[in-house]
Amino acid sequence: MGLFDFVKDAGEKLQGMAGGLLGKDDEARAEASGKIGEAIAAQGITVEGLKVELDGDTAVLRGSVASQADREKAILIAGNTRGIARVDDQISVESPEPEATFYTVKSGDSLSKIARAHYGNATKYPIIFEANRPMLSDPDKIYPGQVLRIPAE
Repeated sequence: MGLFDFVKDAGEKLQGMAGGLLGKDDEARAEASGKIGEAIAAQGITVEGLKVELDGDTAVLRGSVASQADREKAILIAGNTRGIARVDDQISVESPEPEATFYTVKSGDSLSKIARAHYGNATKYPIIFEANRPMLSDPDKIYPGQVLRIPAE
């Protein structure tokens, strides 16, 4: 549990959120919160009792997951949404495991370059790709500002 920073202007725009993700009124915030929850569920991440609240550009996530990987993926889905600068993680994990490192993609990065920096071996890029599925559909489709999970080897 904790706070995770993201690049506010990078990330996926959620469908149906014309005019930006964050609204000033309660109805707009509730709609945006629901869209983030739908995005998490659409990736096959099950968060029991998921509650998403928006406080400015911070998404607060509450609920319970079975694994550390599911917790981290839920954080990344919320944080890699355009308009979100921070995720306040309040998700509990039923079977705690060591946390993965989060890495913010820079211009010129590739999964093999990131793997070489973190594991000392560029050919280990599939570890990073698999750790970020289903959010990543292709190892060549990453973008600057995107945050990825880098699990321990």
